[in-house]
Amino acid sequence: MTQRPVRGNTRDSLNEYLNRLEDVLQSDVLTIFGPIRPGLENITRDSIERLRNHRSRIAVVLDTVGGIVEVVERMVTVIRHHYNEVDFLVPDRAMSAGTVLVMAGDKIFMNYFSCLGPIDPQIQKDGKFVPAMSYLNQYQRFSERAESGQLNMAELILLNNFDPGELYQFEQARLLSQDLLTKWLSTYKFRDWDTHSSTGAPVTAEERTGRAEEIAKVLGNYERWRSHGRAISRDTLVSEPIRLKIEKIEDNPYLPSVLERYFRRLERYMYMQRNRYELFVHTRNTFNTIRSAARAL
Repeated sequence: MTQRPVRGNTRDSLNEYLNRLEDVLQSDVLTIFGPIRPGLENITRDSIERLRNHRSRIAVVLDTVGGIVEVVERMVTVIRHHYNEVDFLVPDRAMSAGTVLVMAGDKIFMNYFSCLGPIDPQIQKDGKFVPAMSYLNQYQRFSERAESGQLNMAELILLNNFDPGELYQFEQARLLSQDLLTKWLSTYKFRDWDTHSSTGAPVTAEERTGRAEEIAKVLGNYERWRSHGRAISRDTLVSEPIRLKIEKIEDNPYLPSVLERYFRRLERYMYMQRNRYELFVHTRNTFNTIRSAARAL
């Protein structure tokens, strides 16, 4: 990937609104807009390490269709090394690996239109990134039909074309996503969950882990969501069976307008540059637009 500078009014305007966000939130702000691809972990580290006089708290403004969960793990290592408190703001979407990423936060802020997604990791196959669960579920369906003697010739050919090594890789990616989500929820988001609201009894470490495992299981249930790109709204996340605490962006009287103006300027900029740029990372000291090597040719 190659990095390109951003100049002129666009940069000034985005910097202005990012500074306003920092004032409203009383925290550093890191914006990530685009897919979670290899190399993003290094850009995240560079952006944070170049922040001068950084606070103990950071708010990550995230918009992503998802990507590689191993990259997410390294990004969380960087962010948590530098900050004791981490909040995630999702103005629009944080899908797939992005959903796993926000679970490493102390708080998640969403509006009524924001969404997370099923934790269906993506794997690189034939130069493209594909959702792992679609392959795993199709293989399971074919296998069940074969055991019952219902497999037709076309399905038999497809079943024989599945690569056992790839299937193992897909399964491990699925398990890794669930493991990371469980670990981060129980460690960070649930760390202040000390007592049960219904009984007043103390919450044990095992109960925090068990609750996180329940959420990971629901979000990883492909049969429930039916689609890799299914939008899971704030209302759904706070309801049964997930019951995840989500902060409302609109509860802060100053946040919605500032975040909306910043995000809309960023959306327009990325739309105009879509033939070149696929990823944008922004702090008050760094301003990076990144395009794929293929587009740089």
